[in-house]
Amino acid sequence: MAPPNNEAMIEAMMKALALSAARGIPPANFQFRPQPIVAPNADEFDFNWKQLESALRDIHEKNASGLSFEQLYRYAYKIVLKKAGDRLYENVKQFEERWFTDKVCPRIFDLISRNLVDMTLNDVPGSSVVERRSMGERFLKGIREAWEEHNTSMNMTADILMYLDRGFTQGQNRPTIFAATIGLFRDHILRATIHETNCIVFDIFNATILDQINMEREGDVIDKALLRSCTSMLDSLYRTDEENEDEKLYFEVFEPVFLESSHAFYKNECERLLQEGDAATWLRHTQRRLDEESDRCATTISLTSLPKILAVVEQELISKHLEEFMNLDGSGVRAMIDNDRIEDLKLLYQLVSRIDPKKSALKTALSVRVIELGYEIEKVLAQTDFAVLADEASATNGDKSKNKRNNASAQLTAAAVKWVADVLALKVRFDRLLSDCFADDLTLQTALTKSFAEFINRFDRSAEYLSLYIDHNLKAGVKDKSEAEVELVLEQAITLLRYLEGKDQFETYYQKHLARRLLQQKSSDLEVETEMISRMKRELGNSFTHKFEGMFRDINLSKDMSEAYAKHVRGLGASSHDQIGLAINVLGGNNWPKETVGKYLGSEQTGPGINFPAEIKALQDSFYSFYSKDRTGRKLTWIASAGTAEIRSFFPKVPGEKSGPKSKDRRYELSVPTYGMAILLLFNDLPDGESLSFEEIQERTNIPQTDLINLLTGMSAIKSKRVLWKEPNPSGKTAPGDKFKFNNAFVSPTFKVKLASVNVANQVENDEERKETDERTLESRRHCIEAAVVRIMKQRKELEHQQLVMEVIQQISGQFKPDLSFIKNRITDLIDREYLERFERDGTGRAEYRYLA
Repeated sequence: MAPPNNEAMIEAMMKALALSAARGIPPANFQFRPQPIVAPNADEFDFNWKQLESALRDIHEKNASGLSFEQLYRYAYKIVLKKAGDRLYENVKQFEERWFTDKVCPRIFDLISRNLVDMTLNDVPGSSVVERRSMGERFLKGIREAWEEHNTSMNMTADILMYLDRGFTQGQNRPTIFAATIGLFRDHILRATIHETNCIVFDIFNATILDQINMEREGDVIDKALLRSCTSMLDSLYRTDEENEDEKLYFEVFEPVFLESSHAFYKNECERLLQEGDAATWLRHTQRRLDEESDRCATTISLTSLPKILAVVEQELISKHLEEFMNLDGSGVRAMIDNDRIEDLKLLYQLVSRIDPKKSALKTALSVRVIELGYEIEKVLAQTDFAVLADEASATNGDKSKNKRNNASAQLTAAAVKWVADVLALKVRFDRLLSDCFADDLTLQTALTKSFAEFINRFDRSAEYLSLYIDHNLKAGVKDKSEAEVELVLEQAITLLRYLEGKDQFETYYQKHLARRLLQQKSSDLEVETEMISRMKRELGNSFTHKFEGMFRDINLSKDMSEAYAKHVRGLGASSHDQIGLAINVLGGNNWPKETVGKYLGSEQTGPGINFPAEIKALQDSFYSFYSKDRTGRKLTWIASAGTAEIRSFFPKVPGEKSGPKSKDRRYELSVPTYGMAILLLFNDLPDGESLSFEEIQERTNIPQTDLINLLTGMSAIKSKRVLWKEPNPSGKTAPGDKFKFNNAFVSPTFKVKLASVNVANQVENDEERKETDERTLESRRHCIEAAVVRIMKQRKELEHQQLVMEVIQQISGQFKPDLSFIKNRITDLIDREYLERFERDGTGRAEYRYLA
């Protein structure tokens, strides 16, 4: 068998290596072991090394075009094969070190001048920006050029000495020849000390890059590609020849200095922005800096530093002085909110979100401002004279005849409507900010909800005002509104209702106002009324609305009953001319508020009640007989104070009048309270010109004096409603001793005339009535808490104090927010009444309660 042709095999191997490299296959994966070559002479190492040394010099001098890499590979292969890989390894390193010492270092060191050191390391002023940039770029370009030449040479050297790595370094567990030689740039250039300045090149190199970066931060144009190539060099070099990934020079030497320098730069910049005192400028500047650093990492240094440098900017420009910028007078959060600076608030939210997922500072600022604006609404309300506003409006329109003060009821309704409208406007405003600026952030939404609830519930009349607002809209406010507008009114009312903690207090007022609307037929749309109650039911449950629904049931049943009674009367054969129409509301006492039913029942049951005219008494008896046929054991109490009457009246012509309305007979339909009907019917049998005194009217009707004064004043003092003539002072308020007669000269431009007492629509609670309402609410809460305690203990039998209190709060939180001491007092009262007993379990020392059956 012929001996193997080693030359042919090496040539085949080189071709395979070239093919593998072209395909992207690492040469180390190529498996080939040529047969040993017999040395042509004894000193083969020196011969081969001289060939390699010459080739290395040509590579450095860029004369490698005539080299045969195949032949050079053979030289290295022969040396390794002769077990002289260690000598070759060291010879290559020594050659490269001499080359650095003789050829590279002097060229680099010549670029390092005293001015460059003073400018970068010592921060000596005096150099212009152009001079600094030019000097720094010359130095960095020299480093880059030396690095690129060395990197290219070492890659070519590694290709020649490929077998050295495969046959020697791998087995000796030593760095590859490329790692050992590429690291010489780190050791002989970057770590070199300049004796004239006693500075390390690395320090000057880093400082120059940082100076270039700071110049760009200050608005100058720099060579980004140059800086990127310099930082890429650091990313390619390692602290040692072991080349551990976490020991790259970029991370170990440059990045810490870069971040430290950035801390100092942005700290000074933030102090300057604080001195300028403009939050809007700070916001935009901070966002610009964040964008610049992101772009710088992408184009100039390394994306691996992006999170770290952004953290530096966030810490120095946002975190450290966030509250100071937010509280700046005239430009802080308060000014942004007050002036609807949408873009500023949006940017503020974005910046705060970067440093704090909870947005604590922004959440606090928004909450404080909401509460402040809520209190401002109350202050404006307290300083507003709604009667004066009405006067000014009339005067502006030039109608002096209508320039009169609103009554107390109208003023209270106006105040309630304004307060609710202002609160809703404030909520709409912050809802818009939440959507447009804060991305509907749930954390901020919760904070805003709590803030609105806080100032709404601190206002002691919020429940009453909300009920009055709904009352105002349901009486007249929805007449000219579209379906969408009505939907908005209802939704806004429910929105405010959610904020109320004292929902039981709102229930009391709403029940009272709903009763007035139903009994006085002032509700503009019953469908809207029922829709309002349905929404409350969905929001708060059946227990909250069951009384309201009961009131509607009473009204609907009464309507059917009135129609049945009318049919019954017609069946008796009475002529329609002689009939008195009756529309009656039979009210169940449990559903209706005491303000509407209870106090009338109390006053009229304890005394004889008012004296109804004979024809009305007959009508009452007739209806009671009809009502009692199918209902045994029922008793009806007539509440005259809550009813109305329609009276057809006749006014004869006035003697001596030749023309005008008074010259002929006049007929009108008078709408009066039931009390007013009893008064007017007294004048039917009174001869013309005769009068009745105040005392006579009171005696014959038995109407309470206060109500009688109000009714007689309404029918005599107001010129357009003067169906009775009062002496001695026709326009003054009624007083005992006044006399009244039928006013035959009364004229009205309309057929229907509404006569009311001067305060029939008065919805204002005086201090005493409000105190009574509060006491009733407090009493209701006592019962509610006691019932909850009994329910819980009846089910649990034994329970600790703290757990019992928590469960009680959980059960009644939908109705009101109880005070802990109030709950404790109710528990104590239940113990005194022997519903519960207190005991301490052995060894625990904690108070517990036991239910007593």
